[in-house]
Amino acid sequence: MAEHTGRPTDQAGTLRAMNSPRLTEERTRQAATRVVSVTSGKGGVGKTAVVANLAVLLARMGKRVLILDADLGLANIDVVFGLAPSHNLNHFFTGEQGLETILTDGPEGIKILPAGSGVQRFTRLDSEQKMRLLEGLDAMNNDFDFVLIDTEAGISENVTYFNTAAQEILVVTTPDPTAITDAYALMKLLSNQYHEKHFNLIVNFIRNEEEALDVYRKLTMVANRYLDISIDYIGSIPRDKLMVDAIRKQQVLVQLFPESKTSLAFEALARTIVQEPQTLEPKGSIQFFWKRLLEFGGK
Repeated sequence: MAEHTGRPTDQAGTLRAMNSPRLTEERTRQAATRVVSVTSGKGGVGKTAVVANLAVLLARMGKRVLILDADLGLANIDVVFGLAPSHNLNHFFTGEQGLETILTDGPEGIKILPAGSGVQRFTRLDSEQKMRLLEGLDAMNNDFDFVLIDTEAGISENVTYFNTAAQEILVVTTPDPTAITDAYALMKLLSNQYHEKHFNLIVNFIRNEEEALDVYRKLTMVANRYLDISIDYIGSIPRDKLMVDAIRKQQVLVQLFPESKTSLAFEALARTIVQEPQTLEPKGSIQFFWKRLLEFGGK
């Protein structure tokens, strides 16, 4: 009898222990890092602004965020945040610095791996440089909940590398017909040559939600006809003159104008991304943090 009466107490104690702050934190740190590439078929669609604003909002939600500026020939992220880092990824690829030493502090506790502007020699990484970056990030030992990769625009070899190395691909486009065409061209390339099958879509610079949904319908209609991919529409961002003001002041819109319609749209987008179910199946050995994804999946 005593044995039976003791069980509920033991179970309650076990549950309390499982939910202790220390174990909860440990479980959180064991969770696989979500690596999201933010990409576009062409320049001028506001991709970097999307990365910067999302990073700030994710950090405010208690997420540990790293931004990797993968536009290695035309750095933008440090400019958007008004930073002047002494070292950047170019120093890493030449072997002068490790990733830890070029890691730069951004606002709200965000960490940034800045790119170097005007250095064309790294606009096409060789296989050794790609592997060094893969290993360097993996050595960070799950210090982040989110890694946001700001790719360069277009369909260069670096763009395809960072998109295939990311766990999730977020395509930014606008209602402009050329932006839609280029976004489709990027997804087609990644699907046909690199077997990417899933993309998330953000439509930027919209006048109303119907305009964004029209872009989504156009892309899905063509993709369903010619490609074996799925596209998930996850949100839109209104065109806003305040964005220009924020860029000029080298601050992020959601910090400068938190009550603006565009800031609220970014907040909705950040919540959607956080609530998305996490994929724990690695795409391949080229994926960032793939070793820990394998370990995490095994658990």
